[in-house]
Amino acid sequence: MMGAMAAAFDRKGEKAPSIVLKMLEELKHRATAEPRVATQPATYIAQFVKGSDDQALRSVVAVGSNNSEPVLGRDFTWIFEGRFFSLNASIMDKIKHEMGQQPLKVSKRILKDMDGSYTFGLAFRGKIVVARDALGTKPLYYGENESVYAVATERKALWKIGISNAYSLPPGNLVTIGESGFYFEPVAKIESAVSMKICMEEAAEQLQRLLLLSTKKRVADARAVAVAFSGGLDSAVIASLAKSAGANVKLVWVGLEGQDEIDLARNAAEILELPFFVRTYTIADVERTLSKVLWLVEEADVMKAGVAIPFFWVAETASNLKYDVLLAGQAADELFGGYQRYLTDYEQGGVKKLEESLHRDVVTSYETNFQRDEPVCAFHKVDLRLPFVDSEVVRFSLSLPASLKIESARDELRKRILRQVARSLGMPSSIADRPKKAVQFSSGVDKALKLLANKKGFAQRSYIESVFKQIYPNSGVHRP
Repeated sequence: MMGAMAAAFDRKGEKAPSIVLKMLEELKHRATAEPRVATQPATYIAQFVKGSDDQALRSVVAVGSNNSEPVLGRDFTWIFEGRFFSLNASIMDKIKHEMGQQPLKVSKRILKDMDGSYTFGLAFRGKIVVARDALGTKPLYYGENESVYAVATERKALWKIGISNAYSLPPGNLVTIGESGFYFEPVAKIESAVSMKICMEEAAEQLQRLLLLSTKKRVADARAVAVAFSGGLDSAVIASLAKSAGANVKLVWVGLEGQDEIDLARNAAEILELPFFVRTYTIADVERTLSKVLWLVEEADVMKAGVAIPFFWVAETASNLKYDVLLAGQAADELFGGYQRYLTDYEQGGVKKLEESLHRDVVTSYETNFQRDEPVCAFHKVDLRLPFVDSEVVRFSLSLPASLKIESARDELRKRILRQVARSLGMPSSIADRPKKAVQFSSGVDKALKLLANKKGFAQRSYIESVFKQIYPNSGVHRP
């Protein structure tokens, strides 16, 4: 589910509902409904009217959404954005019922036990309580100025109300906002697991089972799903699993005209016997899309821009094809050692340093990956779902011996166990053993950005920053 969430604690008055409405107005590109702003006990539903002093808009605390109905209780109001990935259709009804009895206890249990992609806000006893899922797949930011403490799905909403420094809210924390500011209580975190003793065949069998279950949960309510498809290992595994889960699957490849990878992806689609759609773009399209992407990603980061542009195109294409669910292979590289730099870690510090790097990268994926990709999908009203980003898959994968992922410091293929899963799914070597090529290179976007920068007399990084400053001249944030 798309949509946006916002919450505010007014430090100097009772204008929190108006502040929340103003933030939701800034996030209207994510909206699927009229904004709903809730206090205790009333709920006010309206478009933001500047300067309104309506009595219904007066409260120290408020939470709001432009997608979900608030859950109202005697002494609390709860806003939930996102979804739980459970095959139990009645799970949300049960949570709503229990929330009325012990809202804080239930909030903690959600973070600890529920696999999902979500954020929520709770107005309770004159304070605000907010959280995002333990893996951080949905973005959420917080900040303050002299008059307000606030939280919102995107940083631009905080910038809009005069909060120049917006920080990513730590996943898995229950954050209480009151007169003294923000109080962070860690509730759920990704533990650094001790490597289990298991052989490749058994580990691959268990991983395949967990990935299939994860995929089933993520397609269970979808009429049809698109897959961000490169023809490489990660996207091919996701596509095959989605097909096995019974989903109506469409593979989507995007990139600049003339890329060799188009044929590789088409051949992989034929092997998987799945429908394949190609949309190609030009350098002019890259230039036009860059401004939109930087506005959504909210960072002047070369790598994030290079990845987000093709991802923007995939979401746009999926939406145009009438698909509102997009599956992608994010986190496979962090879980199974896909990046070239892991070989350096292995060479310098052996298995211990490699495992530390893998764990760190999984824990910080919310900053490096999910906060980049979710907004560009939400802009197109496409729900991004990530089968590798599942609590059981993550827990199991981090407990695997490093040798099942990378055989040595000279292992150029890496991700050995995922390649074994691909072979078990019937994929030939052309897919299972295909070397990794990052999307910004396989799509031709990185080369296009360099050409555009050179044309304007900039280095690539300076070019990205110059465009960003035109979009957000007063944000106070020009690079991560």
